[in-house]
Amino acid sequence: MTSNLNLKLQSIPNKPQEAVEYFENSFNGIKEEVSKAVIGQTDIVDQLLISLFSQGHCVLVGVPGLAKTLLIRTLARSLNLSFSRIQFTPDLMPGDITGTEIIEDSIDTGRKSFKFIKGPIFANIVLADEINRTPPKTQAALLEGMQEYNITAAGTTYQLDRPFFVLATQNPIEQEGTYPLPEAQLDRFMFNLWLDYPSFEEEKTIVSQTTSIRDEDIQPVLEKEQILELQQLVRQVPVPDNVLEAAVKLVNFTRPKTEMADELVDKYLSWGAGPRASQFLILGGKARALSRGRANVTLEDIRELAIPVLRHRIVTNYAAEAEGLTTADIIRKLLEKL
Repeated sequence: MTSNLNLKLQSIPNKPQEAVEYFENSFNGIKEEVSKAVIGQTDIVDQLLISLFSQGHCVLVGVPGLAKTLLIRTLARSLNLSFSRIQFTPDLMPGDITGTEIIEDSIDTGRKSFKFIKGPIFANIVLADEINRTPPKTQAALLEGMQEYNITAAGTTYQLDRPFFVLATQNPIEQEGTYPLPEAQLDRFMFNLWLDYPSFEEEKTIVSQTTSIRDEDIQPVLEKEQILELQQLVRQVPVPDNVLEAAVKLVNFTRPKTEMADELVDKYLSWGAGPRASQFLILGGKARALSRGRANVTLEDIRELAIPVLRHRIVTNYAAEAEGLTTADIIRKLLEKL
């Protein structure tokens, strides 16, 4: 099905099959560079790259010490992109993220004028560390950039440099003094990724490498222009009708009190996913297909991405909490219906 790709790109091969191979090789090359600094977490790296090439954003949930910051910084180095880290705290203000105006004296005229100093959001990859530790007003400072790729300050709109990728982290065990992200704001993130503890063997390797002299030589795999073109390539991947129908059907399954909802959903969910979930399932499926050397999306791609796409978009009720059911458990049961 590679002949369905209509390529008009400058930096990557023009022949469809070669373009697919180029994407796959680049994808694997980035993973290889990241693995020089980060031991394990291969599935997380895989999903981060799928999100990046789908022009999405991610929320990473994990306990402290799982190398979340190292992972994102290494990813930025392997892509030769600018990186900034914002530590979210209760006293952080929106201007601390977007930037602020200062009064500047002109040397030539001696007159005072306002000058806008860009904030840390003006980077290609932005790590919003512990985003749930700051009030909603400050959390919302990221929204315009994530959705519109620009920032408005004092009535002036500033364009963000593309590609633009936001990764927000949350600590799942400390909830005192936190401000949970509203559902509407969580919906802006393509994936919700949960980082697990490393295996015993992985932890031995981590401890061995991080307690000795270590110099990771991370080499850039792609440049900005190539990343932007690969993002366009993802959009050109065809989707069979049955796969498109399955993705939309799965999202519709999550909506209680609707025609396609069954007893499970009506019993355990108070709110389902919106159309953005269907869009991200298909976009993620396209990027995943290319990363596997395919130019068409399959049902396997949809199944593999269902949990990270839907986990933060459905809301369980008291019945689910009483029986210990998580959103991931319910998604797995819904996948059995496909």
